[in-house]
Amino acid sequence: MTSVPKTMTAIEIKEFGGPEMLVPTTRPVPEPGHDEVLIKVAAAGINRPDVLQRMGGYAPPPGASDIPGLEISGTVVARGAGVTRYKEGDQLCALVAGGGYAEYCVAPEAQCLDIPKGFDLVEAAALPETFFTVWTNVFDRGRLDGGESFLVHGGASGIGTTAIQLARAFGARVFATASTDDKCRAIEELGAERGINYREEDFVKVVKELTDGKGVDLILDMVGGDYIQRNLSALAVEGRLVYIAFLGGPKATVNFAPVMLKRLTITGSTLRPQSVQAKAEIGERLKEKVWPLLSAGTVKPVIDSVFSLDEAAEAHRRIDDSGHIGKIVLQVLM
Repeated sequence: MTSVPKTMTAIEIKEFGGPEMLVPTTRPVPEPGHDEVLIKVAAAGINRPDVLQRMGGYAPPPGASDIPGLEISGTVVARGAGVTRYKEGDQLCALVAGGGYAEYCVAPEAQCLDIPKGFDLVEAAALPETFFTVWTNVFDRGRLDGGESFLVHGGASGIGTTAIQLARAFGARVFATASTDDKCRAIEELGAERGINYREEDFVKVVKELTDGKGVDLILDMVGGDYIQRNLSALAVEGRLVYIAFLGGPKATVNFAPVMLKRLTITGSTLRPQSVQAKAEIGERLKEKVWPLLSAGTVKPVIDSVFSLDEAAEAHRRIDDSGHIGKIVLQVLM
């Protein structure tokens, strides 16, 4: 049996603010509860919700760790009562509600997934948060089907690069916005039919031209703000608009007439507050529909950069600068 220390190094938020507020600290190693496993963390993915938490805009749900980090990979070193699928020594990746920026982290067994064939632990850490989010919003809520057209904003982000690949794998036409021509070329290489530089082009006009004036069937948006009205204009009849964040603000003055005239659906979700059971159901669909694509090499996370655990502040500066393409990962075990 693996010896587990009493304390560990973790990254805490000293106070709300910039990346410099992420500082190493010593914390007790958490103990796994019923149906939970304790994981010796090899790597942890960095996501926009971590940034929002650091800035004071996204509090952990009740009972969750205040340590940031929503996805990890590593090795099981202890099990709580009720755990049946995993044993000590098993390597896995997991979706967690917090606690990922640390040497040890607990995770509900139901939110753990086997590492796809051919993946290392750094790549595996980039999977859970992004793939859970994309699957539930694009395919469950957004109902994207083969042959439909799909626009994803922020195409060079971890969410965007994942959504592009999955949508293409399931037979959709994909368009994506990005902030530079280089990013547009990168997302086209991932499978987007057209990268749209939103600083130089009107995405509504571009997608209308590419769809013979019909508009797209589905939009995944994390911007909000003045994109809300433009998204409604860019949608086809019976189109769907799914929100996962509001980086440009959650409020806007909107003319809702297109919703009625085109019979549109507007929906959205956040992943972190959902129940273990709800997340487990998403995980089951991922194992069935997506993990075979990962093991076959059809889909793969795009890793922009890797930082050590004590470089968490630098990693957050990288995501704040928005120069990255794909995922940023903290490697805990060097």
